[in-house]
Amino acid sequence: MKSKTYQTALAALAASTAIFSASQASAESITVAYFLEWPMPFEYAKQMGTYEEALGMDINWVSFESGVKMSAAMASGDVQLSVSQGVPPFVVAVSAGQDLQILDVAVSYADNDNCVVRSELEIDKTNAGELAGKKVAVPLGTAAHYGFLKQMDHFGVDVASMDVVDMDPPDGAAAIAQGAVDMFCGWGGSLRRALEHGNVLLTGAEKTDLGILVFDVTSGPAGWVAENEELVAKFLKVTADANAMWADEANHAEMLPLIAKDAGMDEQATMETISTFTFPTIEEQLSEAWLGGNAATFMKGVADVFVQAGSIDSALDTYENAINTGPLMAAQGM
Repeated sequence: MKSKTYQTALAALAASTAIFSASQASAESITVAYFLEWPMPFEYAKQMGTYEEALGMDINWVSFESGVKMSAAMASGDVQLSVSQGVPPFVVAVSAGQDLQILDVAVSYADNDNCVVRSELEIDKTNAGELAGKKVAVPLGTAAHYGFLKQMDHFGVDVASMDVVDMDPPDGAAAIAQGAVDMFCGWGGSLRRALEHGNVLLTGAEKTDLGILVFDVTSGPAGWVAENEELVAKFLKVTADANAMWADEANHAEMLPLIAKDAGMDEQATMETISTFTFPTIEEQLSEAWLGGNAATFMKGVADVFVQAGSIDSALDTYENAINTGPLMAAQGM
């Protein structure tokens, strides 16, 4: 699974973290990472300039292809906050020694991150054992990678028997369309395109029943967050307000065009995608179900699975210290 190459990259990530300095972030602006083709209410506020207004500074928004690349950008000091980073790439980075913190639950999306098997193979959950020996495109260290490992474990398929290729979702979607791989794992627009050529093994509800939670977070380097707690709280408050606005369907007509524009999608595809998302309120995020307890337990489970798969060398004893609810609690009082 190219684990040596992967571990080398993680070691470089950890090393670069050591030279990160909060002062590298300009006092006049911050850089925030996000995903294209991943429509969320915050993008309405992004398009409206609400974040800049609330923070009183310029924001440089940069799109990334994977959460792994977001971690690297935060390690180098190029990015201060990442919106909707997957939990698995966050866990991989933290396990490798990168001092990152989860600041909120950005989105829950069991139906929008999955694996797709090419139609011609006629493989579904009743005969998934036939995936042994097949070629699969997986973005390593991501939520899709974790879901893939858990699904293969559920079906009793030895991952070592498969040809696992590390591919970002857009490349994986192109590969399954061309017949270059037998299975694709990924999310968002890439998943929609992959589904034109195949089928999923398990639905979002079936995955959730197996304990395969799928959610993203807003994350940032601990040192920078500690020096900018009020600024972070204001950022999270704008996000929460946008989520609350979207929760009222009366606002969809106003918000959808701007969200679609920002996501680089048409409005129909945007609505189809965002309808599969859940955006927990601040109160829900701070509860035991999420950042108040379950998230840390889940991260430990993700890390243990990655250790077993040989993707990371070791897991932390606990991931509780990788969660900082201080700014979110402050946002709640704003």
